[in-house]
Amino acid sequence: MDPRIREHAGVIAEHSVDLGAGDDVVIAAHPVASDLAVALHEVCGDVGANPVYLSGDDRANRAYLRASEGEFETPEHQRALTEAADVFVFVRANENVTETSDVDPAINAAYSRAQQPIRRERLSKRWCLTGFPASANAQLAGMSTESYENFVWDAVNKDWDAQREHQERMVEILDPADEVWIRSGAETDIRMSVAGNRTINDYGEKNLPGGEVFTAPVRESVEGSVHFDKPLYQQGREITDVRLEFEDGRVIAHSAAKNEDVLAEILETDDGARYLGELGIGMNREIDRFTYNMLFDEKMGDTVHMAVGMAYDECVGEGNAVNESATHVDMIVDMADDSAIEVDGEVVQRDGVFVFEDGFE
Repeated sequence: MDPRIREHAGVIAEHSVDLGAGDDVVIAAHPVASDLAVALHEVCGDVGANPVYLSGDDRANRAYLRASEGEFETPEHQRALTEAADVFVFVRANENVTETSDVDPAINAAYSRAQQPIRRERLSKRWCLTGFPASANAQLAGMSTESYENFVWDAVNKDWDAQREHQERMVEILDPADEVWIRSGAETDIRMSVAGNRTINDYGEKNLPGGEVFTAPVRESVEGSVHFDKPLYQQGREITDVRLEFEDGRVIAHSAAKNEDVLAEILETDDGARYLGELGIGMNREIDRFTYNMLFDEKMGDTVHMAVGMAYDECVGEGNAVNESATHVDMIVDMADDSAIEVDGEVVQRDGVFVFEDGFE
């Protein structure tokens, strides 16, 4: 086994979820990530934790969804497992990134709604979402398997204390702020209030890799238009050039150059899917290229991302509404050129360079 896999498992256990004796742990991983699952089981044995292993096979999930009639109930046995567990580790990896591309988007949306109570329960526990450098993901990124492995483990196995300190400077700017104004190119000009909401420093705990600071917009405050110029994969399909227009916080117009029907179904998941649940600012300089993997891409330096759908409770201050939704879909704006982030009237990032970094002008 590559020693970096055991290092990865150690970072998850020690840094991300603080795994300890007696913890009941659910490990969910695609079979192509079995080496990391094995390493995690070794760590569980070392510390006296109790693992349950779920094999997240996209082929099996596709078969279930295509055979269904689109009506789902929240599975009580899955809810019981979620309630009983102390720790969840989810490992993203693919054998075929388009495996679920022939599942009806409306069925995916219905399934997501049925899973919402379980998802909420998981978020109340200690959890970590991470990635494994499978060959299919390397191919999607346009990289050799070896190069992609180096990329993933350089982003994961790093000095997270130093990353936390770097990001804390942005937290100190955003956390007490009232208004954020984001401009990029000719098509992105969007304002939102974050007054009273909390900014989170993500340095490799719940997401591994970490590398962002994020908060929740005040639900009805978002105004303007945004062009998400980086593509994303949802439901096994690539969606490109998403454009959203907001009024009173709600998406009132949308378009996409490719797979607009998937975007439309996401926005129709429920009422909350038409509101922003998250504003995130990428700050991990080890992630220096776009790879079609949102877990990594949203942390990339010189980017911001916004998610339609569910807001994280920990971001929403007392007196502000939590945006509830069964979906949470992140989309990215490239901020490297002709771009600025303005906080309460002060430019804090220009063309991807923060005010506290060398080269800011």
